[in-house]
Amino acid sequence: MNVVVVSEHRFDRLPDATVWGESGYDFWGRYREVFDRVRLVCRTKDVAALHGSPVRVDGPGVSVVPVPHYIGPVQYLRVAAAVRDAVRDAFAPGDAVIMRIGSHLASAMAVQLRRLGAPYGVEVVGDPFDVFAAGVVRHPLRPFFRWWFTREQRRLCAGACGAAYVTERALQRRYPCGAYVVGVSDVDVRAEAFMQRVVLQTHYSSVELAAADFADARTVPDARGDLHVITVGSMAQRYKGTDVLIRALQDCRRRGLRVRLTIAGDGKYRRSLEELAGALDMSRHVRFTGALPGPRAVRDELDQADLFVLPSRTEGLPRALIEAMARGLPCIASDVGGIPELLDAEDLVPPGNVPALADKIVEVASDQTRRSRMSGRNLAKAGEYRSDVLRARRVAFYAHVRATTEGWLRSRGVR
Repeated sequence: MNVVVVSEHRFDRLPDATVWGESGYDFWGRYREVFDRVRLVCRTKDVAALHGSPVRVDGPGVSVVPVPHYIGPVQYLRVAAAVRDAVRDAFAPGDAVIMRIGSHLASAMAVQLRRLGAPYGVEVVGDPFDVFAAGVVRHPLRPFFRWWFTREQRRLCAGACGAAYVTERALQRRYPCGAYVVGVSDVDVRAEAFMQRVVLQTHYSSVELAAADFADARTVPDARGDLHVITVGSMAQRYKGTDVLIRALQDCRRRGLRVRLTIAGDGKYRRSLEELAGALDMSRHVRFTGALPGPRAVRDELDQADLFVLPSRTEGLPRALIEAMARGLPCIASDVGGIPELLDAEDLVPPGNVPALADKIVEVASDQTRRSRMSGRNLAKAGEYRSDVLRARRVAFYAHVRATTEGWLRSRGVR
């Protein structure tokens, strides 16, 4: 059986028809542990050359169904009909469907599946309620988008035959999974052919760490020199809160804390962040690395730092934070999304609150014993995200979606 995977990932396609993105073949090929072939339904843009450090997406058993590329509601309206057609045509009777949500494309696919009565699974990887919160997105229709996409995600989860969440509790509470029920009224079948109200809820992260991602027990130095703070994340949107961190570190320096910052990542807001650092007289103390060329380069930067800070305005379960924890770094982060499942309450701050973040950094910097305790606790917690720990849950979820789809096909007389 093949599986159609609908996702908000955006890909680039070269003239030779190869497809590239941030997550590569190893990531998407995981579905083949249960399914024969994988068809990815994602926005795809034709490009003459690649920029940054993308990885190859397609390969044996993994192909891409390109959806017209768009960014934002205005561009979407221009290609809306073509988007709906592409999503509809990606599905063929006999396919299983897994939708990675939040996703507008998933809503388009769900229209067709509901019409057929076909089952589907969802992987809940984001939260539109937080993505469209005040201060995260600047758009006159932001309140409407927040209401609409949150409602749609709840509806998708309620109708799914199974749901896998990247969090242990947070997304489950907001987007509970119900049971998908199919009744066959126009086919004479035995009672046992009807699908039962069986639903699977599980959690596993898209973040899976190999042995090389983990450090040995870390020695935390005292604070005699500069405190080296690092943050890692995309600057394509404002929700990572890097502006909040720059302002907080300026406050820390005013209080006499010798601190410097490394910002790893890139995106359209990088220039405005560089300008902010200049306006706050922080340019000498802030280093922008740009996009790093791979996991080893990220680990090298993390290993040179004393403290990791993720001041996000919204998150699901952030890979960058878990990777920092796996290197034994003390970490401070915002109290949003699944982050409270990773860090103790004493290491959390309210999102967007510059004074609170500055207070927390000064507090942690002045206490070497606490930083050593944070380091050991983080390293232990990151161990829960080893690939061998999560693989069994992921495979069980895929198998449930496949079995449910096969049961639905039998109930319709399809062999």
